[in-house]
Amino acid sequence: MEILKILRPGQWVKNLFVLLPLFFSGGITDWDMFFNSIVAFLAFCFISSSVYCINDIMDMDEDCHHPVKCLRPIASGTISVSQGYLLAVSMFVLATIVMLLLDDRALWPTAFVVTGYYVLSVAYCTILKRYAIIDVCIIASGFVLRVLCGALASDIRPSHWIVMMTFLLTLFLALAKRRDDVLRMNATGEPPRRNTMRYNLTFLNQAITISACVTLVCYIMYTVSPEVTERFDNGYVYITSIFVIIGLLRYLQIVLVDENSGDPTKVIVRDRFTQIVVIGWLLAFLIIIYRF
Repeated sequence: MEILKILRPGQWVKNLFVLLPLFFSGGITDWDMFFNSIVAFLAFCFISSSVYCINDIMDMDEDCHHPVKCLRPIASGTISVSQGYLLAVSMFVLATIVMLLLDDRALWPTAFVVTGYYVLSVAYCTILKRYAIIDVCIIASGFVLRVLCGALASDIRPSHWIVMMTFLLTLFLALAKRRDDVLRMNATGEPPRRNTMRYNLTFLNQAITISACVTLVCYIMYTVSPEVTERFDNGYVYITSIFVIIGLLRYLQIVLVDENSGDPTKVIVRDRFTQIVVIGWLLAFLIIIYRF
């Protein structure tokens, strides 16, 4: 059980971004593309678990003073630092083995992106997470790399739209999470992260609002662009904007009214309203792309 806590399989839902290029390309019914995307997804799951192990080791001292993170295996002492490193290496090796299932055409580009994500994440865990703004940009960039990995694994050319919207949406979620850190700092007097003091509610409220607005505008431009309507052979893609608007408003409500944005993954998994919106959005695209 402690091993599962440090590997955090519940966070693997983030790696579903790897499958987005396959979904939007209309290639979900192509077995080769589907297989390669699943392999890339699994590789990212294992490599992200390796990163979680390193993160918990690096944050051990800070986590010991955190009301929730003190229960993490490394911080609580149920798993030693040496065992944490062993798990990190094991997950890295497992990710490498999984990627070997890809053919030569897809192997090297996929391995390059996964390795780049790993290097960036380790740099984040050790140094870059200390710097405000840079930290949330790196988190958003990690999701962009997930999308690029899925595209390269299935030999799909990712559009600039999916790259831009992935970065903007995940930047919005990362900023919302930092707002929760500031709320905790204001309540306890102790910053949960080293860079939390470089944020405050005024800045984050404005940054969250700006990122949400830019995300929405970008999405609407995507749905009405000739490139997209021609590719899908459908002039009603803009209808999916309704789900995006409602979804963003709901998450803003959770952030600003409920003040419960500590873990975006848990929020999305537990909030029925958000789940219904996401399912509706997916069903709309299934009809548009696959003519279900």
